[in-house]
Amino acid sequence: MHCNLAAPPGCGIFSAYQEPFSPTEEHVLVLRLLIKRLHAFSGSLKAEPASASPPAHPHASALEDFKRVVISRFVQQKLYIFLQHCFSHWPLDASFRAVLETWLSYIQPWRYTAEKSSPLLDNQKSSIPEKWVTFIEENLLMYTKLFWGFVNRAVRTDLVNSKNALMLFRVAKVFAQPNLPEMIQKAERLFLEPESVLHQRPQRLPLTPAHDGSFLSSHQPAEADANANAVFKVKSHVYGLEGQDCQYRQMFGAEQRNAVLRLVQLIAQAQQTIKCISARSDETAANQSFLSWFHLGSLDLNSTGTGGEVDNVEESVKKTDEHLGRALDYLSQIFRLSSGQVAQLLVNVTAVQEDVESKQLPDCIQGQNGLILTDLGRMQIINGLRRFEIEYQGDPELQPIRSYENAVLVRLMFWISSLVNQQFGGYMDALCLRRDFLGRLGQYYLMSAASADRCRRSPVTRRTLERPVGPRLSLRTFASYRTILTITLLYLTGALLSFGLLSSTGLILMAVFIHGLFMTSFADKQKKH
Repeated sequence: MHCNLAAPPGCGIFSAYQEPFSPTEEHVLVLRLLIKRLHAFSGSLKAEPASASPPAHPHASALEDFKRVVISRFVQQKLYIFLQHCFSHWPLDASFRAVLETWLSYIQPWRYTAEKSSPLLDNQKSSIPEKWVTFIEENLLMYTKLFWGFVNRAVRTDLVNSKNALMLFRVAKVFAQPNLPEMIQKAERLFLEPESVLHQRPQRLPLTPAHDGSFLSSHQPAEADANANAVFKVKSHVYGLEGQDCQYRQMFGAEQRNAVLRLVQLIAQAQQTIKCISARSDETAANQSFLSWFHLGSLDLNSTGTGGEVDNVEESVKKTDEHLGRALDYLSQIFRLSSGQVAQLLVNVTAVQEDVESKQLPDCIQGQNGLILTDLGRMQIINGLRRFEIEYQGDPELQPIRSYENAVLVRLMFWISSLVNQQFGGYMDALCLRRDFLGRLGQYYLMSAASADRCRRSPVTRRTLERPVGPRLSLRTFASYRTILTITLLYLTGALLSFGLLSSTGLILMAVFIHGLFMTSFADKQKKH
């Protein structure tokens, strides 16, 4: 039994049905199949003959009448409630595609008629036949209100996801069909026509085979009656689904136009994010050398394992960018967005992207135990506008052993470093506290510059900030396969040049020392500048 609760004004019959239900994807697919069959059944309706002769078979006439009213009388109301519930409660994931295609199948009955168009006309995007104007007028809310239900979902989804971008492209492509926006606008004008004008028109009987009028009568009364009938159909449809006190929002009004501009801005932001992802993947691929074949390259936890997977990811990113670009073009056509408006939005998005590239932190506040994200900061992270530079915050010497490191050498170098730091820790502190060039040179070799600013780039706790990090020696770099291979190549080069083992070692140590002197001097000049 239905609940007889007092519904707020303007909610229509959707609020009258309070029965909770959770449709499954299979349920929606079966419903879509039913809709396609019903459209094909109604589309086989024969055109009414011009003569007034009665039908030869009464059963055939009843079947034609049933084809004419089967959707509007038995399907429309329940389907509207079902789709509105799904648009409001369905999860924001790719499974919504089934609901979306069901809705798009219902609002495109011309796709399931017996009239097959040629491929040439399909490529030229032939306009929708005028005979479907009546269907659009009698299903106005199916186009307008559900469209805004989809827009409200789209602005809350991750448009960088290829499946979400595909759904946005599908909807924009359907509504951008030639003369479909004009048909929707015409139906809206009929609904918004004042009631006083409708009541002032003379009431005439509808034209029937028995009352077809004469050829001497004027065409203006017939046109007036046809317009009045169209107004009555649209108003009956809207009031029947939303109630007499509904507040209809125009699809092309100012409020909805602002929502579309917001969606366009999110599309542009998603395109910028995709460009950054592509640039990073290209940079990662360019930095990989032949050493990766021997598992000597650095390990990227975010990278894929095989070349085929990388190609699939690149193809998916390219397809997503194409879908977003075409959806942006279709939305501009539907709502007649000028190139200046779109360009201004792109400029704003570019400015935001510059903030992202400057590595600004998401919006957050300082709590008792560290940084706490605000609602704005969460939205910035979800949309890819800003992010934290997550790094290892513990002792660099105690981080997990990497795949490009030798486990035995890591433990050996840590043991040697611990002995040296324990034996000469005081001398290292005194050296790094000196204000002269020798102190700065000791800071270069014994202190990590990354550890000094890591706390400013990552969300750390107060306990991490208060942990002291003193100067100490670190030999872990000698446990890397890349370092081992580099030193081996240097010794082989020295052997080819007739240098002995001690001479090559001295030259390598001298080169390292000169490099430290140069870097320290360069850092001093940078500070003075």
